[in-house]
Amino acid sequence: MLKDKFTSAPILAQPNTTKPFSVETDASAFAHGAVLSQDDEDGKSHPCAYLSHSFTDTECNYNIYDRKLLAIIRALETWQHYLEGSLHQIDIVSDHQNLLYFKDAHKLSRRQACWMLFMSRFDYTIRHAAEKTMT
Repeated sequence: MLKDKFTSAPILAQPNTTKPFSVETDASAFAHGAVLSQDDEDGKSHPCAYLSHSFTDTECNYNIYDRKLLAIIRALETWQHYLEGSLHQIDIVSDHQNLLYFKDAHKLSRRQACWMLFMSRFDYTIRHAAEKTMT
């Protein structure tokens, strides 16, 4: 899904703050990417913005859970002006199933606790998408 969005030539849609947003993220060992999108009247998803960023040397040493979570954090930071205070719940899509339980985690590292505090400013749900649909 993410690969299709990067390799096709869609026209970016103007973000409409009255419609729900979807944030699709993915991370590898060295970088992360994200797509901010919204559905049109026919239910077809249209990208509003793209984001990609290389990890620092320190971030490359994070475990996969933290790298995938950092991809979400960076997307929320970048598009905060659209997403914070949104009228609808933000649909965050990741291929890392363990992130589904992030809101309910009882034991967090200091880094994860800071990220959770930041994410508490948003009304979101994390949804799992199989890795095959993300690439």
